[in-house]
Amino acid sequence: MPMNQQPPWGQKKKPSSPEDFLAALIQKIKDSFSEQNNNASGSDDGTPPPDNGPGALAGIGKVVFIIGAVMLFQIIYSSFYTIEPGKVGVVLQFGKYKRTTQPGLHFKIPYIEDMIEVDVENVRKEEFGFRTRSPGKTTVFNKRGFEMESLMLTGDKNVINVEWIVQYKVNDPVHFLFKVRNVPQAVHDNSETVVRRIVGNMDFDYVLSNREILAAMAKRELQRDLDKLECGVTLLALQLLDINPPDRVKPAFNEVNEADQDKKRLVNEAEETYNRVIPKARGSAKQIIEEAHGYAVQRINQAKGETNRFNAIVAQYLNAKEVTRRRMYLEAMQDILPGVDHVYVMEKGGQNVLPFLNLSSTGSPVTSQTAK
Repeated sequence: MPMNQQPPWGQKKKPSSPEDFLAALIQKIKDSFSEQNNNASGSDDGTPPPDNGPGALAGIGKVVFIIGAVMLFQIIYSSFYTIEPGKVGVVLQFGKYKRTTQPGLHFKIPYIEDMIEVDVENVRKEEFGFRTRSPGKTTVFNKRGFEMESLMLTGDKNVINVEWIVQYKVNDPVHFLFKVRNVPQAVHDNSETVVRRIVGNMDFDYVLSNREILAAMAKRELQRDLDKLECGVTLLALQLLDINPPDRVKPAFNEVNEADQDKKRLVNEAEETYNRVIPKARGSAKQIIEEAHGYAVQRINQAKGETNRFNAIVAQYLNAKEVTRRRMYLEAMQDILPGVDHVYVMEKGGQNVLPFLNLSSTGSPVTSQTAK
């Protein structure tokens, strides 16, 4: 057996903590007093106890020294404290707030100052409509018994089941400790109040399709209410996890939803037909109207031109009637003769017909004759 080891029966049990050390000292004091009482009572044969004199005073002084040492050790031990990372210490002096200490080793006045440790990094949460039974990759939730938390009434008198979660952290440990007696309960009650008020002011369909907007509104209002209460917390998230109708009305809700989808489909088809037919009809109508306006302008201008031309001819006719009449005759013949296939020039009282040379551009055997 090595020299630095003792057999188990020779080892002395050392105190593992300050409490064990104090208990051992108290036991030694009790043993000392019991020995003095035995010496003072004398022996069993009736002989008087020996006069110890200064020995008794020495025993009492030893006890006083031990008690003073214990008290000094306790004072020194309670004067220092350590704050773990992620936490802060709130120091009270005679029950009144004195200061806030950060993680590390710190000193406080014993018997005058007390310290309360507050976790400011831990994310706390409140769940509504369910409770987390075992978190992990496959989290198990328990919804039995929490239906009334998530059952709500919408603005259009429909019942809806809304499950949500609130996550928050402590930002002011002093307010967290002393302004509100039970901060988690305050967060729970105010969150339920805010969400129920927002859902109660919205329609059923709006709540189903706009959960992000509702969550942002609820988070903003809840933070404002908690700040008024001076709870000393900051909201990290308010998420609407599951929004569904109650199980009893789900079949009817599905039928209503299908009917609503059919209605929207028919409305979209009607709008598509309207957008395709009506603009085309409006375009055709505008085209006809514009053509009518153009035709009217054309006829009016043509009539005005013919009127002006006729007035000009009348003026020339009044100046030279014979010349104007002959010119008009020749112009009329220029317009008529190109479309005539046979030309007959008849003299008054004539009976014989003489052919003219065919000068037509087509080369067809057109007979032009003259009669005498």
